[in-house]
Amino acid sequence: MSRRHSPASSPDPARFPSRAAAGQPLPDPGAKRREIAMFLVLAVVIWPILSIAVVGGYGFLVWMSQLIMGPPGPPPV
Repeated sequence: MSRRHSPASSPDPARFPSRAAAGQPLPDPGAKRREIAMFLVLAVVIWPILSIAVVGGYGFLVWMSQLIMGPPGPPPV
């Protein structure tokens, strides 16, 4: 039984280091464009909306706490 090299099998990285790296699949050519588009969506749309929601939620929380507990400061004399 002879050992035959098939193109589907990966080469031994110890014997052929350059062939082992060449056997890996190439990245998707549209992956870079999708990554940039997703970054722009996050940076231009999602983060501003999220930051406004957080600041607005904090303001609402302070407003409701002042309605229940009264305004901040020393009590009236």
